[in-house]
Amino acid sequence: MRTLVVEDDPTIARLHRGFVESHPRFVVVGEARTAAEALRAFALLDPDVVLLDIYLPDATGLHVLRQIRRRPSPPVDVIATTAARELESVRQAMAGGVQHYLVKPFTAAVLRGRLDEVVRLRDELRAAGDELDQDAVDRLVRRGAGTPTLPKGLSARSLRLVADALAAACAESADASAGEVAELTGMSRVSARRYLEHLVETGVADVAPRYGAAGRPENGYRPA
Repeated sequence: MRTLVVEDDPTIARLHRGFVESHPRFVVVGEARTAAEALRAFALLDPDVVLLDIYLPDATGLHVLRQIRRRPSPPVDVIATTAARELESVRQAMAGGVQHYLVKPFTAAVLRGRLDEVVRLRDELRAAGDELDQDAVDRLVRRGAGTPTLPKGLSARSLRLVADALAAACAESADASAGEVAELTGMSRVSARRYLEHLVETGVADVAPRYGAAGRPENGYRPA
């Protein structure tokens, strides 16, 4: 799959290129350092996948994302690869249809897992045929959200938001509490805890008691 790497730091761009090209199903066809370069490269190279930084010198990656979605080109999968941890950036990226949101720094294994999901979804879409019944639609939508069937009351979009908020919080500390994740996402503490517990149950996150503070012990969560 043809991949465009949009990253203003040349060292990080080379690192991400290496991560992508270590996957047998992907090849990097171009790099861009600015939003303007990204849009020119997108039009010229027609990539299948874009690794998109949010912080660019001339405009944000969110601007690039909006322009990409307006173009009458075949669908492209966008993976945000960024240091942007603000809730609003995550929300806008999700609204723009990013497949995944990775907070820097991340490992080759983490990116490879997301690329595997892109491949699986594309393979399922090719095998699905032209007309789908409701079960097939539901299955593909869940796959596109990167989540299995969810318990009643949980949504795929909110689960992604909680998972991204947890990753952002743990980039700066050992773990995060349900209250801290709730503050980042704008959810209630109870709702955030439900999503975090689901991430633990599905092996996406780990949980351990926090000790040392007065009062009732609090659980700390972190990506598995």
